[in-house]
Amino acid sequence: MDGFSLIELMIGMLLGLIVTAAAIGIFTSNSNTQRATESLGRIQENARVAFELMARDVREGAGNICSRNLPLANVLSNAGTVWWSSGPAIQGFDGGQPFPDAGFGAAAGQRINGTDAIQLVSTSGSGFTVASHNPAPATAQFTLNTAAHGLVAGDILIACDTRQVSIFQMSSAAVTHADTAGTPGNCTTGLGFTDPIDCSGVGQQYQFGANAQVARLRAVRWYIANNGRGGRSLYQAALRNGTGTPGVTVEEVAEGVTDVQFEYLPVDAAAYVAATAVTDWAQVAGVRITVTLRGGQGAINENVGTDGATLQRQFSHVVTLRNRLP
Repeated sequence: MDGFSLIELMIGMLLGLIVTAAAIGIFTSNSNTQRATESLGRIQENARVAFELMARDVREGAGNICSRNLPLANVLSNAGTVWWSSGPAIQGFDGGQPFPDAGFGAAAGQRINGTDAIQLVSTSGSGFTVASHNPAPATAQFTLNTAAHGLVAGDILIACDTRQVSIFQMSSAAVTHADTAGTPGNCTTGLGFTDPIDCSGVGQQYQFGANAQVARLRAVRWYIANNGRGGRSLYQAALRNGTGTPGVTVEEVAEGVTDVQFEYLPVDAAAYVAATAVTDWAQVAGVRITVTLRGGQGAINENVGTDGATLQRQFSHVVTLRNRLP
């Protein structure tokens, strides 16, 4: 029986190599497509999370559970030394503007130079109705409509009615506002509004009537920082309330968010402007958020084709501040 000649063997090997190369090409193409799809899905999911959580805070920014544009009496001791108890209820920072209390940095969780940030203060939850309030310095106590309010000594609270808003620290489980307990504590037992705040003695006394509201203070910052894994992420810094020990909790919210830009719409303005162009933060009624996200793996470049380039997308979303609506 005759065997294969060398030429026939070489032809067979060549055909086999052609089939193998075609199979490898198909596998590589499918693998690239799968990575692109996975990367795009991750980008879309991170964008959804980023917009959902940021929009929720922006929408409630500068809001309280009573009314808008009320005089604010902040009686916390050294109120201007911590960001969550000072400054406007909404404030933006352009890419070159550091936070007043924290500069830019390269460590994990530190804001990156060139990326915008926003700071928002509002009430947390629906709050509780005041049954009675005794402002006398020896008592300084709220009685709420329920004993199951969940508030604890050390909480930073907001009390409000139709005339004013007060920020203070709850000094005991009886919802008191003494001027000596807690950190930072209150500079006075008086919750009344003066400009500047009167921290001498018992300060400016003010009695909240029945049906006034009390709620925890909510304060958050949104910004871009290095995540310690060689990439960037969207971070949230928030006032830690409800534990009895006020402080700031920093959390990574969505990875792959490489940039965020905030633009602001003042009341009756025709266009959105950068933070540096806002002259009165009390007049800001809307915020346009633009985020840039980057996939974590090689993906299909939409302009060239399959080249292993990283997938990148940009999304924008407009949010209206509920408390600033006409």
